[in-house]
Amino acid sequence: MTGHTVLADDVAVAFLDARPVFKGHVLVAPREHAETLADLPAATVGPFFLRVQRVSAVMPAALGCQGTFVAANNVVSQSVPHLHVHVVPRTKGDGLRGFFWPRQRYESAEEAAGYAERLREALSVSAVP
Repeated sequence: MTGHTVLADDVAVAFLDARPVFKGHVLVAPREHAETLADLPAATVGPFFLRVQRVSAVMPAALGCQGTFVAANNVVSQSVPHLHVHVVPRTKGDGLRGFFWPRQRYESAEEAAGYAERLREALSVSAVP
């Protein structure tokens, strides 16, 4: 499956996780290379997390979820040596327990593209900076 970008600017790029916990799971990564959150320059932390906040803020309306789970691994369980934040759509009773993250697959590239489009549309009209 090819990448499905939902947000891209000079600070960060956000795209669907290829193996989502729940469909619509987004990874937000800074454009500037940093392996961990501790490596991200202080001046970039705020602008980067504003992008994470925007993705999290639009998910309920865009995907019909009740909220989100936002997390970042630093070294342990970090499959790629580049900082990225997971924004996972959540609904009460969705079965996610603790930090056991069973992964799913999109049925097709078209299904993934539909999720990405819904998020892009919500981000384009979002009032959050």
